[in-house]
Amino acid sequence: MKKTSPKKKLKNTAAPRLKWQIGEYDRNAVFKFMLPYPFLLLCKLVDKTPEDIIRDFVDNLSCGSWNREGRDQAKEHLIHYFIAHGYGQHHYCAEDIRQMFKEMDAMGLLFPTNGKMKLLDAYADWRDQYQHYFFKKWFRKPRRKC
Repeated sequence: MKKTSPKKKLKNTAAPRLKWQIGEYDRNAVFKFMLPYPFLLLCKLVDKTPEDIIRDFVDNLSCGSWNREGRDQAKEHLIHYFIAHGYGQHHYCAEDIRQMFKEMDAMGLLFPTNGKMKLLDAYADWRDQYQHYFFKKWFRKPRRKC
């Protein structure tokens, strides 16, 4: 009798919603990079893991719906940081980029905080469809400076 090797468990990952969400733009990305030593020291001094700080940075910049309370000022600083670094300004002017963030924030604000499961599911379905629309709207916009 031959022994069969156990099959590797596949990670529970969602299929890409858009065809370009692979490779460098895969939603389930795993990064491995060297953290700058001063950043690591700072994390230890403030008793926050590097993962906590990076995750918080990404959550705030994406204007998500979870954990929003008391983060408006930090979010505004991150949007300013994003624009100050010139991200996306080869395609869009700063006003357009600010409008993108306003629209993303509006999506997050609509989260039904105390909603029942049926309402949460309806919100999630709507959000997924709207995010698709949001991307196409901005991607198809004539990409020139204002």
